[in-house]
Amino acid sequence: MPKNLSQIAKQKKIKYFLISFVDLFGILRSKLVPAQAIGEMQKNGAGFAGFATWLDMTPADSDMFAIPDPDSLIQLPWNKEIGWLASDLYMDGKPVDASPRVMLKAQIKKLAKKNLQMKSGVECEYFLISEDGNSIADKKDIQPKPCYDQSALMRRYDLIKEICDSMIELGWKPYQNDHEDANGQFEMNWDYTDSLITADRHVFFKFMVKNLAEKYGLRATFMPKPFTNLTGNGCHSHISVWKGKTNVFLDKKDNLGLSKTAYNFLGGIMKNAQALSAFFNPTVNSYRRINAPPTKSGATWSPSSVSYTGNNRTHMIRVPDQGRFELRLMDGAANPYLLQAGVLAAGLEGMDKKINPGKPLHCNMYTDYKKYKNLPKLPNDLPQALSLLQKNKSLSDAFGKSVINSYIKLKTSELREFKRKNNFNKKKPITAWEQINTLDC
Repeated sequence: MPKNLSQIAKQKKIKYFLISFVDLFGILRSKLVPAQAIGEMQKNGAGFAGFATWLDMTPADSDMFAIPDPDSLIQLPWNKEIGWLASDLYMDGKPVDASPRVMLKAQIKKLAKKNLQMKSGVECEYFLISEDGNSIADKKDIQPKPCYDQSALMRRYDLIKEICDSMIELGWKPYQNDHEDANGQFEMNWDYTDSLITADRHVFFKFMVKNLAEKYGLRATFMPKPFTNLTGNGCHSHISVWKGKTNVFLDKKDNLGLSKTAYNFLGGIMKNAQALSAFFNPTVNSYRRINAPPTKSGATWSPSSVSYTGNNRTHMIRVPDQGRFELRLMDGAANPYLLQAGVLAAGLEGMDKKINPGKPLHCNMYTDYKKYKNLPKLPNDLPQALSLLQKNKSLSDAFGKSVINSYIKLKTSELREFKRKNNFNKKKPITAWEQINTLDC
């Protein structure tokens, strides 16, 4: 039996629920529902006009209903009167295929048919900035190599502590917080788990960080590249696949500690990486981070080619430990559900077709990239990424051609808006359009 949200509201003294979903652009949409109405909402869903969000719909379409998943319930640690719920979208009694959480659940179902489960973790980087978005908030944070700077970290102790305390209270098992490579940039890590739970938590984490930052008079941004001269916001993702309590990616006899299944999964990701950039790097601004010149710190912390390695941060994929690998392509604007869904769809193809990823490269890809001219290059801009997605049969087969077309249609519309007043040039300053449309991604 599903959990009864009306009973839970009484037990936990929840007065209101945020029934939420994420659209194709990763924007969090919600309705605030009083507890007395949650029983009806749990049964039939909260109504939305789908065309008013970034979903490929028109005013002539039927009402769309967000049916909350009671297992996703999070009681806001900083305001316990409110419970947050992730939802699945339905229209005319059927799931909306082109809705991100539904897309992810469809891929999870395919993997479950093999009696397998993908577990994942994400490393969400963000900046604490001024209200207008034009500078970092901490004027004392000026070191040329500020990574792990204790003083800058502790100047934001109250905020960092409240976010971390919240994750502890929620049972996420956070294990470290640090000042990242750019001035004003931070990262907070919590434990890996089932990919759907990770995606839900990823959505909530971004909401929580932004909300609590405002409480302290700050603004938080996950924008891929908010400042031209500083390292961008990545969202590195760690992946493993399990059968019950057994990690099927683990082979201690292998040089990198990976099984044949892991290599095939990896091969599928590498085969589709260029097209997946449209999901993993979904904004105009994303391509200021990809193929970017090194900052003063000496590195971009982002890839430029499709390659994998051992414990080496200069490649798109690294294997930091036995039985898992880290994907370094994603940025802070990536839709949490499309991130996980894209990884799963590509990995499933790799497993089904036994795709060989080739041999790992153990070079410094930042300095030696000219020696590997035959490696596939990552897209230089969003139009190129969308073109590669359009041509990719594997992802169309995985998600459905109409779903891919809807995503491309909406992104192309966004590009037209950008191009009315701007030209994308990595060497020129970040445009006002990018700030308006991406700072709060």
